[in-house]
Parts: sequence; C-alpha cells; structure tokens
Amino acid sequence: MSVLESAGPRQRAGLRTILRLGLRELRNGFDGFRIFIACLALGVMVIAAVGALADALRAGLVTQGEVILGGDVMFARAHVRATPAERAVFEGLGRVSETATMRTMARRIDGSDQALAELKGVDSAYPLAGDVTLKSSGSFAHAIAGDGAVADAMLLDRLGLKVGDKMRIGEAEVRIGGILHNEPDAVADRMTYGPRIFVSLATLEKTDLVKPGTLIRWRYAIELPDEAAADKQTLSALRTNVAQKLPDGGFSSGDRFDPSPQITRVLERLRQFLILIGLASLLVGGVGIANAVSTFIDKRMKVIATLRSVGASGSQIMGIFLVQLGLMTVIGIAIGLALGVALPALIDAFYGDLLPVRINIQVSPQSLGIAALYGALIALLFALWPLGRAENVKASVLFRDSVNSPGGRPRPALIAIMGVLAALLVGVAVATSEPRSIALYVIAGLVVMLAVFGWLGGYLSRLAGRLPRPRRPELGLALRNIASPDGLTRSVLLSLGTGLSLLVAVGLANAALVADLQERLPAEAPDYFLLDIPPGDYDALKDRVSHHIPGASLVEAPMLRGRIVALKGKPVEQLTFPADTQWVLNSDRGLSYSETVPEGSTVSGGTWWDKDYNGPPLVSFEGEIAKKLGIGLGDSVTVNVLGRNIEAKVASTRDVKWESIALNFIMVFSPNTLRAAPHNLLATVRLPPGGTPGAESEMVRDLGRTYPGVSAIRVRDAIDQFSKIFAKVMVAVQVAGSVTLTAGALVLAGALVTAQRRRVLEAVILKTIGARRRQILEVHAWEYALLALIAALVAILLGSAIAWVAVTRVMELEYVFSLRSVGFSLGIAAAMIAVFGGFGTWAILRAPPAPYLRSE
Repeated sequence: MSVLESAGPRQRAGLRTILRLGLRELRNGFDGFRIFIACLALGVMVIAAVGALADALRAGLVTQGEVILGGDVMFARAHVRATPAERAVFEGLGRVSETATMRTMARRIDGSDQALAELKGVDSAYPLAGDVTLKSSGSFAHAIAGDGAVADAMLLDRLGLKVGDKMRIGEAEVRIGGILHNEPDAVADRMTYGPRIFVSLATLEKTDLVKPGTLIRWRYAIELPDEAAADKQTLSALRTNVAQKLPDGGFSSGDRFDPSPQITRVLERLRQFLILIGLASLLVGGVGIANAVSTFIDKRMKVIATLRSVGASGSQIMGIFLVQLGLMTVIGIAIGLALGVALPALIDAFYGDLLPVRINIQVSPQSLGIAALYGALIALLFALWPLGRAENVKASVLFRDSVNSPGGRPRPALIAIMGVLAALLVGVAVATSEPRSIALYVIAGLVVMLAVFGWLGGYLSRLAGRLPRPRRPELGLALRNIASPDGLTRSVLLSLGTGLSLLVAVGLANAALVADLQERLPAEAPDYFLLDIPPGDYDALKDRVSHHIPGASLVEAPMLRGRIVALKGKPVEQLTFPADTQWVLNSDRGLSYSETVPEGSTVSGGTWWDKDYNGPPLVSFEGEIAKKLGIGLGDSVTVNVLGRNIEAKVASTRDVKWESIALNFIMVFSPNTLRAAPHNLLATVRLPPGGTPGAESEMVRDLGRTYPGVSAIRVRDAIDQFSKIFAKVMVAVQVAGSVTLTAGALVLAGALVTAQRRRVLEAVILKTIGARRRQILEVHAWEYALLALIAALVAILLGSAIAWVAVTRVMELEYVFSLRSVGFSLGIAAAMIAVFGGFGTWAILRAPPAPYLRSE
C-alpha cells in the first residue's frame, strides 16, 4: 500500500493528504505562476470592468431617472397638443409640465446670417426635477420671461450674438436672456441636429411656428404625489392604465426606471461587445496559461517521479497540482475582479463628463459571477491538457540525467472533461449575447485563429529542421532555434498572430464601413433637406430656389409623424421583438403617402396601388423591417396619426436604398389615407455643379427671411458630423481590440522568460568558443524577424478572411482591402518583437558566463 493511501480510510485520508501536499508545494512562492495569474487577471479584469461599468451606468439611469425624464412618468406624441380631456387625465396623476420641441432656423435681426437650432418651449413648471443651469448670471425662469430666450453658446458664436442681443425665430423677435450650461432632461430628448434654444410656451406661440402639420413633439412629464407608490411595477401599470383611458391618443410613454431606452439599448450592446473582447483576451491568455502550466510541470518532473516511486497514482498527482493551480486561479480571478470593479470609478473621475449619465457605483453579483465563471472555465480548459500529461511521468525519470517534457495525450476522461468545458464556455457566451449569432462568429473566429497558429508553430518548427544549412552561421543558428522543440516558435506565433489577426479584422471591417459610407453615397446626393414647407408655399419656394441657383432641382414628399399602435390587431405593448427591431415600435415614425413608388425604392412583394385608388387604407412597408416584425401582404397595421387610429392593409413591401438619401419612409400610405390630414412637406434640393458658396448662402438666407417656418439642413454637414462620431467609435473599438494584443504580449513575455535559461546557456557556450556579442545579437535578430514576419503575414491572411465573413455575412456590406490596416499590423508586429526580443537579448548578453558554466 502506498504512503498516500496508508493513513486511515482511503477517500478521506487521500483527500487530506493531497490537499496538504498541494499546499506544501506552494511554500516555494509564486515562481512560475506570475504569467498564469497575469493572463487570467487581464481577461477577468476586462469582463468585470465592462459588467461593473454597465451596472454603474444602469444604476445611474435609475437614480437619475427622474431628472433625465423630467418626472416620474412621461407621455409624448407628435404634431398634436394634448386636448383638455387628455390633459385632465395627466393632471389626475400628479403635477404636470408641458414642453414642445421642434427644429427651426435662428436668424440675426438683419437677416445676414442664420443657423439650424433645436427650439424647446417650456411652461412655468419646467423642470419638475433637476435644474437648468446657465453660464451667464441670473435664473432660468427670469431669462425666458417675457420675450426672453436661453441659447447654447455654440449658436451665439455661430451668429455673432451675446446676452442682451435679439434674434429672430419664426415671426418673433426674442431677446437672449442667458447662455445655457446644462439641460437636465437632454438625454431623454431625441437626437438633436443643432444647438438648443429655450423659450416659454407663450413665446413659442408668438413665433407662429406651431401650425397644423408642423413637425413638433409635445411632451408631458408628470411628478407623482409624495404619498403615491412609485416602484417599477406601479409605474408600468400606470402607463398601461393611461393607454387604456386614451386608446386613440397615440402617446408614447416612459418612466424613470428606463428614462432613455435608446441609451439602455446602446449600453447593453456595448457591454456584450466588450465582454466578447474580454473573452478573446482570455482565450489568447489561455495560451500563456497552458505554457505556464507546462513549464511548471517540467520543473516538477523529479517531484512527480518521486511521488510515483512511493506509489502515488496519476489521479492523486493530478489532484496535488490541481490544488496549486486552483489556488492560483482564485488569486488571478480575485485580482481581475478587484481591478475590474475599480475601473468604473477611474473612468468616472477622468472621463465622467463624456458619459451620457453620471455613474452610480454599483456592481451586481451577476456581473462578477460571469467574469469569474469565464476565468475559471478558461483556466481549467487550458491547464488540463499539460496537467493531464503529467500522469504519463514514470518513476524511472529519477535515474535519467536529462529530463524532457512529458509526452503523450491526457487520458480520454480528461479530454472529455475539456470538451464539456469548451461547450459550457460557448454556451455561456451565446446565452449572454444578443444577437447570439455574433457570439458564435466571434468564438468560431478565435478558435480558428488559435488552431491555425498552433498548427503553424509545429509545422514551422519541423520545416526549419529540414531546411539545408545556410552558409551564414548566424542564420543557421536562428533556424536551429526555430526548429527546437522547446523554442519560442509556437508561443511567438500564437501570442503575436492571434492579437494581430484581431487588429487586422477590426481594421478591415472599419475600412469597409468607411468605404460603404463614402462610395455608396450617390454622386447626385441632395445638398439640402427643407423641413416644414407649407403645401401652399411649395411652388413659390421652388421658384425662389431656381431664381438664386438656376438648374437646382427639388423633390418633395408629404411628411407626418405617427406611432404604430397595433400589428395584426394586437397592441404593440403586448409584442416583444429584438432590440434591432423594437425601436420601430417604441416611438413615433415618419410617415408619407405617394401615388407612385418613391425614388430609391423598388417593390419586392405585392403591387403598388393605382394613382386614382380610393378604397380602404393601404400601406407599403419596408421589406426587411416588415420581415422582422412578422407582417406580410394582407396583414393589418394600425397607426395613430394626429390622435386618430388608422388601420391599413399591407399592399406591398419595398427594398429601400437608404444610402441614396432620397425621400423614403418605412411606411408609405395610399394618398387617400392621409391626404386630408394637416401636414407639411419635406423636400430635397440638389444644386447644379459649379455653383458658388455665396449664391448658396444667399439662397438659404432668403428662404429663411421669406419662409420663417422652413428649416434647412445641409446634408454634407450632417454626413461630416456622423463621420466624426463614427471615427471616434472605431478608435474605441480598436483600443478595445488592443486588449487582446496585450494578452498576446503577456504570453510572449512568459515564453521569453521560460526560455531565458536555455538562451543564456547557449550564449555562454557561443562566447566560450569565440562568438562575439554582435553575432549572438544577429542570431536573435534573424530568429525574431523571421517569426514576426511569418506571424504578421499569416495574421493578415487570417484577419482578412475573418473580416470578409464579418463584413459580407454579418454587416452585409461589400468587402474592401485596406493597405493601411495591413501596414499598421506589420508595424505593431515589428514593435512588439523589437521590444520583447530586444529586452530578452539584452538580458542574455549581459549575463556572466561563470555561474552557468559551473552549474553545468
């Protein structure tokens, strides 16, 4: 009977002995486990930080929800102000604040300049929560009293105005009473296209901009009495009750627990994406974990052989080392969780002003649990293979002078456990992602990268060993190092190649998106959008444009806003769709009607109505969204327009080329459905080539003077603004992707540390037989350069393939190859290998030879 089995009952004593021996082995400290802990902590830190930041932002939305929303609950609709009966329903709930927002043109009194602005009319109760703060002196209420207005500093700079000056809005002259600093409910408002102007509702009436058909959004924030219940379920029931009392109201609603569904949706998508980035860094770091465990086992070969000689079984030896690795895993996860939880506070301290809301530091057990689960799964998955091979060590190793790494495969049971762990890892990633196909694509790409570079490392080692010896001895020694079984080849290719592949894929996906935005923009894209054109003024307005710029062409379309309230007769409140579809139902949408198929659209299903059609209401739906909503030809769609529910039958579906920037809408109705409703026109203006900026500016100024209610948006300015935002997003994505490269750097550093003693001994021998420092440096330079070049070239090919799948299959865009992204990857490879290889070579060259010669 063995020593491990002789003390008492078999199972209990065996477990105690295994635990005692495992802990005893740790008396030597963490030597060999530093890279293991660092690789694990980095990935866990990213996932924990993402979860903690998302929790903090969500908590911030909840705690600041009343301020962001403007009250406990909110109801809003386009075009039509609440009727006295509807207002009475709101006032029966609590204190009400009424606001109205719209786009307009702010002009200098002399008409010499104008700018697009977001006008907001407020009542005396505004804001119910929070405060409007000014950069200038005085209170907000005093600044907007009478004909006063509070304006954003950007607008005043644009028009060359200051506090006390006057400007024209619509038909009214308003006095600038203050400069806006902070608007408490700005986040809950729609995306703005211009700087904000505040006026009172009385002043808004004087502008004569509020007319039937004007694109204006009326919003009613409600503050419940202090004694009223205001929990999430109560507020949800309250909103449902109001919808039942006002079935034809067409109001969209929200409450303070989710004041901005758009931000909530973006935060959730961002959380899922960054968690996948963290998972990628964990998988790449898993290579470092496997290397660290393999090195650890190699150093304990004599210990394992000694345990074998006294009767220890393979399972007991595995148990001893699992105790140590389990403790290191706990330490790595704990460090990662601690750093991850600390990051949101640092982000808030340095970049808090850039966040949509101030964060409230709260971390849910679920976020920490997901990060810890990922870390434990990765650690076990990558440690079991080298650990399982330790069972193959025999007692005869004690009688050998040279000890090689244990060979063979782990036993089938361990391989099966690894398969279960891998399946569980995929399952967790898929379950916590939306859409789930993205997680599958990411995991598949990572697995392919690890498999390709793992195979390439072994193949390159074998190939280097078969090549004829070159005449240049330095190159010959470099090839011998590459061919060495315990060399750096596999580690360098895995660590460097996987990180570079991800950077190449992100860079090429970015290039495809930019090219799609630039190249698919038609050469004859409209130059301006004109909003809120009264139908009776359109012909005269068209003549004025042609007078200023002969050859200019205008295309108009009726424009209303309405909210989908039912699909196939079922209220939308009872329907749930994925986030990329639900937005269509969350608020009001642009609507139009047309006798013919709009420019930039083609009918993909059904037929278009006749020009003189006068039957029941019909609607043509954008095909892709119709498919996601589960509606087809003949199905009913109920839309609330101007406080009236209209039920229409789907007569056709359309493929819409949104990139054409033509006048298109998700829903286009038959003319008889909406023609009688009060509405204005939306028009595009295409200017002929060769025009002068002066003529263009004079045209816009003249339209502003003649038609004060018409707003002009320059298309190129909007596209440029979007491009700037898009560029910042892609920089953030690339920075996030660099986390994976950091994990690769840790793996590379660990591989260099592992090979350090063998490299030093080799350099000492070369020095002894007459090699100069320059020659040793050249050997290492050849080796690192060859490995970096091969890793970069394969990463370019593999990253390009992954980008092609992502661009053509996921984003459904045309693939574009970018030399800039490729060059960037080559530069990163050169920099990493120069830094790590140079540092390692410097340490080798400065090592004294005597201690190493004595030890051998």
